[in-house]
Formats: sequence, structure tokens, C-alpha cells
Amino acid sequence: MNPARTGEPGTSEVRVPTRTATGPPTPPPAPPPFHSFVLKVHGRCDLACDYCYMYEGPDQSWRGRPRIMAPAVLDRTADRIAEHVAAHRLPAVKVVLHGGEPLLLGPAALTRTVRVLRRALPPGVRLDVLVQTNGLGLDGRRLDLLAELGVRIGVSLDGDAAAHDRHRRRADGRGSHAEVSAALRRLGAGPHRHLFSGLLCVIDVRNDPLATYRHLLGHRPPVIDFLLPHGNWSAPPPGRRPDRVDTPYADWLAAVFDVWFDAPVRETRVRLLDDLLALLLGGRAETEGLGLAPVGYAVVETDGAIGRDATLRTTYPGAIDTGLHVLRDPFDRALTAPTGPVPGPGLAGLSTTCRACPLHRVCGGGHVTHRYRADGSDFANPSVYCPDLAALIGHVGRRLAADLGRLLARPVVGAP
Repeated sequence: MNPARTGEPGTSEVRVPTRTATGPPTPPPAPPPFHSFVLKVHGRCDLACDYCYMYEGPDQSWRGRPRIMAPAVLDRTADRIAEHVAAHRLPAVKVVLHGGEPLLLGPAALTRTVRVLRRALPPGVRLDVLVQTNGLGLDGRRLDLLAELGVRIGVSLDGDAAAHDRHRRRADGRGSHAEVSAALRRLGAGPHRHLFSGLLCVIDVRNDPLATYRHLLGHRPPVIDFLLPHGNWSAPPPGRRPDRVDTPYADWLAAVFDVWFDAPVRETRVRLLDDLLALLLGGRAETEGLGLAPVGYAVVETDGAIGRDATLRTTYPGAIDTGLHVLRDPFDRALTAPTGPVPGPGLAGLSTTCRACPLHRVCGGGHVTHRYRADGSDFANPSVYCPDLAALIGHVGRRLAADLGRLLARPVVGAP
């Protein structure tokens, strides 16, 4: 999931109030408002992916939550979004329908969900609604409905059949690649292509990176999101041993970068790689887990609880909890709610090691979920992917510097 970031690079750091010679201490800047909202509209799924942060992690709170977001909770959530938009005079906002699998809602509930959200917003505010789906429910009728509702579609695909079906299977063990590929052909090659927002791919370093990238390109996605598997120091991701400094994930992504970067014609956006280039050039990132900008989205669970990043479920039970609820709390409270052991955004949220590292303005310390260690240090650590992040930033930086060097070495036409 990649929601909009706000603010200029570095402005998200927590500043200690300072006293001026002429007045009281200067308060730290207010956090920027949320521009995106992730609604867990359905709490179950028709796949049983073995790496799923929702169902396979230590936080099993999904079992005690409703399967579906109740109409009253949805209505209040829409009101809270409208309240937030009006309070901060936002011209546009994004809502991601998520789960579980959001298309399990069914046509009637899906229609009501989108219409309630649109009706609640003040006049003139643009609402961008996106559904993040595993693709199994994308038949022709569902595509027609999403087109009617103006909902864009992101689909999860991990590569070819062998790569995808290794993890993304049904509960009985059947793979899902054939069904997802058929859905993507319907989406990408027909009249609904304008709804296609991109592909989400979880990296498995056992898969050939270039074969995976080319397979994804075969569906002509406007964007590809490559995601690192969610692991941490106490539960390391596959192939990432904390006691070693090899860089399997950097090597995998560097191979993709070279083909993507050297393509004579831009084939697609690769969000993680685009963001690394932007950050190295002094810009900002859209990708969560890079840079120092604050997370620009709020999560609403099926029961109306306002939660933190859902991937924190992979750390310890209750890590997502804020104690806030849409029935009693505005979203502004989530901007400043105490985070407990989960660090806040910016430089102040980084470990001592990360603050001393010159790369922290690019990597941002890595995704907060990947910093956890169950030894009492909680999140006060570098990312478990630290060697990979450093190696990938170095690779991308060297390629960028070489290209800039060649560009600057060229004679300027018309120069004296």
C-alpha cells in the first residue's frame, strides 16, 4: 500500500522547542494532516498466503473483529474523513478499500461504501477511491461495477506461476496465478484499463529478479510496487540472516534497477526505485519505509478502531492499537496520539545508530516494522534490512552519479 506523503524532505523531524530572545519557546510544527485513509472493509480473505501480515503474524486480533465493516461504522468513518478534510481544507483525499479481501463485500455493499464516502465529502473535494485486491473477484461484472463507481484497482501478483503460487494459495493449497492472470487480462486489455492503478509484488529472492520483472511488465502496469517481506530482528525475513552482512535483497533489486534504468523507453514506474532516485536528488518519497516524511494515512479496522500501520501485526499483539475509535474520536487525534514503543516519524524516531548514519535521510531507518527486536529494545534498532538498504542506495547512487557526470561533461551547445 503506498499512500500520499506530505511535506518537504526533513521537515518531519521532531524539533525540541527553543526559547528565543524575545518570547516563549517556539512549539514544534504541527503534524501534517492525513491525505489517505485505509479502510479495512472486509476482515477475511479467500486466499491463505503464507507471508500475510494480517493472519500469519503474532497479532491475531482479526479473529475478534467483525468480518465486515457495519453500515453505521462506515457512515461515521465517512463523516470523520469529511470532518478532517474540512478542518484542513484539503482539495483531495484518497481512500483505499482494503482487507482481508475487499471484493468479498459483494456488489451491494461495495456500491454503498463508495457512495457513502462520496456523499460525505464537502463540495469540490476530489475523492480518489482505490481497491487493493488479490484479483480473484475481478470478473466482468465486478469490473463494470468498479468502472461505474470510479474505483481504481491495484492487484497483487508475485511473478510467474511458480513464483506466485509458492505463497499466494487457497486454503486447500491450490495456486491462484491462473485466475489472477485472467483477471489482469480482463483489466489491462479491455475497456477498463483506465482503472488499473498497478501491481504489488512481494519479493522472494529465490525467484529470478529479471524473469519476475518481465512477467509483471507483460501486464503493462502503470506502476509496480516491490515490497520487502515483513520480518524483523526476532523473526527475520526469508534469506536475511541478522548475523550476516550479505545483501540478497539489494542484489535482487539492483538487477531490476539496472534493466529498468537502462531501458530506452520508460516501461513503467517502479515506485521504490523512483523514490530512491528522488531522495538522492533531494526530493521526497511516496514509499513508506523510505525518507523521513511522516506516514500520511490512517487505518480504520472493521470495528471502527483507528489503528496504526497494519504490518505492525508482525511484531507483537497490540502494536497496531491506538485506543481511538471513529465513533468517538476525530482523525486529528490520531495525528498526535501517543505511540508507545512504536516510534514517531522523522529523525527523532530513529535509533542512535541510524541518526549517526549519513544515509538516514534516504532510507529513513527503513520501515518501522522491520526495526523491531523482542529483547526490550523494541523499535530502537536499524532495519533488519540495513545492509540491503545501504547496498541498494549505494548502487542506485553510483549509477545516478555516473549519468550526471556524463551529462555535465558534455559541451553545452551555444556556450562560448
